[in-house]
Amino acid sequence: MEKTVKIDPKNSFYGTGRRKEAIARVWIFPGEGKIKVRSSSGKEWDAKDYFERDILMAKINHPFVVTETLGKFDVYATVKGSGKPAQAEAVMYGIAKALESYNPSLRPALKSAGLMTRDARVKERKKYNQMGARAKYRWSKR
Repeated sequence: MEKTVKIDPKNSFYGTGRRKEAIARVWIFPGEGKIKVRSSSGKEWDAKDYFERDILMAKINHPFVVTETLGKFDVYATVKGSGKPAQAEAVMYGIAKALESYNPSLRPALKSAGLMTRDARVKERKKYNQMGARAKYRWSKR
């Protein structure tokens, strides 16, 4: 599937966001606030149709609200891995990094809102001789 958005390094700013297993590559460029998401299937979506829930859209728009740039940038993001809530947080983090590359003076506002710190929590690995990461097999006397 072809990209409908033309990304030009002269007028766009890039940021990578990660959360759990989700990775979002995010480009922002001057516009009227449209958000396009390209999923790993190759299909391009409007963000409202892809993420569906209002709370996820609020997360995605949070960096714009904090920096008072809501409606001034269009967003194009490619997402893969994990589930939609983690992908939405990855897009949020990618937007924050792209806004910082657009204007470094926005960093203090983004940092005080907690948007410049990657959430490093990931699933703990399963250990050998155990059912899962923490759960053990039950001991049986006979």
